[in-house]
Amino acid sequence: MTHTFPLDGMRVLDLTQIMAGPFCTMLLADMGADIIKIEKPNGGDDLRRVSPPAVNGEPAAFLAINRNKRSIVLDLKTKEGVEILRHMVGEADVLVQNFRPDALERIGLGYEDVRKLNPALIYCNISGFGTTGPYGDRAGFDLIAQGMSGLMSVTGLPDSPPVKIGVPITDLNAGMYAVYGIFCAYINRLKTGVGQLVDTSLLEGGIAYTFWESTIFFATGENPEPAGSAHRLSAPYQAFRTSDSHINIGAANQNNWERLCNAINRADLLEDRRFSSNADRMQHLKELTVILEEIFVCERTAHWLEILEKAGVPSGPIYNLSEVYSHPQVQARNMVVEIEHPIAGTVKNIGIPVKLSETPGAIRMPAPTLGQHTDELLVAFGYAEADIRRFRKNGVVG
Repeated sequence: MTHTFPLDGMRVLDLTQIMAGPFCTMLLADMGADIIKIEKPNGGDDLRRVSPPAVNGEPAAFLAINRNKRSIVLDLKTKEGVEILRHMVGEADVLVQNFRPDALERIGLGYEDVRKLNPALIYCNISGFGTTGPYGDRAGFDLIAQGMSGLMSVTGLPDSPPVKIGVPITDLNAGMYAVYGIFCAYINRLKTGVGQLVDTSLLEGGIAYTFWESTIFFATGENPEPAGSAHRLSAPYQAFRTSDSHINIGAANQNNWERLCNAINRADLLEDRRFSSNADRMQHLKELTVILEEIFVCERTAHWLEILEKAGVPSGPIYNLSEVYSHPQVQARNMVVEIEHPIAGTVKNIGIPVKLSETPGAIRMPAPTLGQHTDELLVAFGYAEADIRRFRKNGVVG
């Protein structure tokens, strides 16, 4: 029986590079979309040229985020290169781009241009700040967006210098919201036959994740400050030191607070008026943190995990990545997948985090080498061998 995918038949032109755009198209590719990665001559996607680590000379970052895609090298500085792309647009369902603002408009490939070629096309812009407003013409970077979205103002420890979230969260979230927008537009197209523009940004991707913090600001007018690992509305809900590492405790509601006190043989804390309710515990959080850490630091993390699990108190260790990927739960969920690359050899990728029962996604092929599928794709779009030879001779494709 042939494996079917939920996005079988969706053809996506991928004019993106680095992180946000390729993450978006990777998510579509994992679910079966045909991703045609259009790369520039002389190196392709800038992520191909990032500093080490590399796997047999192939950049690990590129290999991680460009699986399940086909690559064609197309010089959009040539008239014929632009014409080839315009031809491809006419047969595509989606175009995703994160070029600098107005770059595609200057060569006649902006949204208003291509909708005339293909009114059903879904055209997705991923940018630093969105395509409108006073910053609509600025390039964007994750660090800048983390700072301007408020994320860095609430990350880290109290009184610490600004701290960036450890992963490029605005890049990744912009890519995720782009997928969400594409799906919404695609469903609407199935109903109406009409495409539309999807416009999202790193800045909005960062702001959208400040739910707790923005709620506090809207309700009080006060700017939340960094709280380390602690929760803003519930306590105790944070990391505590143990004798050998740290442990996360999630005793946020009253029942779990009572279970915690009994499990650590401190039922007396239940009679302490400072900690009677969640509101009281939040008001006296510093004192509560000192008391609990003095208890937890006396034993190893494994000791506390066993006790708290038996007591039904939400708790867990804090893993590094080697511990993450060796964990039986992570392995049971197939969150590490090995694929064979023609140059890099066996490459590990993060598995697919969404499991579908009837049409599951799959990692079918590794990240492409630069221009690996150029001839194959040109033939698929109806070009003859003579055309391809001419394109190569004139430097239109590579």
